[in-house]
Amino acid sequence: MVIKTNPEFGIELVLTIPYAYYLHTQGKLEQVITSKGMKPFYYFCDNVIDELEYRSIDNEHAGLNSLPNNWIHHNAEKVFGTEYSNLSKDDQAKANGYLDYSEWKCPPYRDHFKDDSLKLDKPTIFVSNKYNIEHGEMPHGYFDIMCLYEIFTYLTEKGYSVIYKRATNKEGFTIDQNEWQTLNSNLNKGIIADVDGIGPITDHQLTKYFKDVYLVDDLIGDNDYNETQLKLMANSSGFISVCGGNSVLSSCFEAPVITYVHKGKELRPQYFDENSYFRKLSGADIYPVFDIITKINDIDKLKEWGYQDDQFNYSGTNDYTTLLNTIKTVFK
Repeated sequence: MVIKTNPEFGIELVLTIPYAYYLHTQGKLEQVITSKGMKPFYYFCDNVIDELEYRSIDNEHAGLNSLPNNWIHHNAEKVFGTEYSNLSKDDQAKANGYLDYSEWKCPPYRDHFKDDSLKLDKPTIFVSNKYNIEHGEMPHGYFDIMCLYEIFTYLTEKGYSVIYKRATNKEGFTIDQNEWQTLNSNLNKGIIADVDGIGPITDHQLTKYFKDVYLVDDLIGDNDYNETQLKLMANSSGFISVCGGNSVLSSCFEAPVITYVHKGKELRPQYFDENSYFRKLSGADIYPVFDIITKINDIDKLKEWGYQDDQFNYSGTNDYTTLLNTIKTVFK
């Protein structure tokens, strides 16, 4: 069978690759045609053409309708035998994040890519950030400079090394519409803050002020970005990530993942329960942290789903308090 898809990165990790790997285990995978830079993720296939230069958010154009699961947030028809809208509220909650796993198997990325030559001297936490326009809205799903400073300080003082990643959308692999829009806006300078005694500083520059914090770009150097990234992640002891493609990728390596959720379908009840693809990817322990910013969410819908008023963030800005407390609980 030939698989050709070019959806958003996280969707490819959840819907395309596990199906391709399942076909590989059955001796049925002939070829994969995918987006530029994705070849390392299909290491198990000898015939990968990674040449597609755009990603699509449209299922049909992205090739998703040819897959057993064509939507990342549930597959009610396969799992429950009816459309999501026909389910009771209790069954809708059970369906959230629950896919059809009959032809679905995540590749063993940790076993395949583990490389002692890239292993740091201390247990390593891989921190993934992003700073992109989100479907026409300004960024909210990101860690700011102060949050990163507190994360780096806590982890290094506890004896961890930290690898920090925030893609600039200039790495050379295929990006989606949100990333293109960010690249062509004034946001392409990245995350910046004015720090007392230093002046304006970016998140990438912040890593230089910590002995055991490494910018992933520096570790990758001139090597293949995705292949080296996979090797570094396979050596990591845990992950902290904003929700989205980064948190999906982090969930593929059998190590604890803290994912910061500020909006989106992932706020649906029971989304991260035992049948969620997040947990099925590698069996990793997943710790979702919710920072429900009211001005970018449908509060009435969230209340309908069971969220209480005291769970909402009315400040309009990010509140990382629960995130930082969770980090201190998980990575002691």
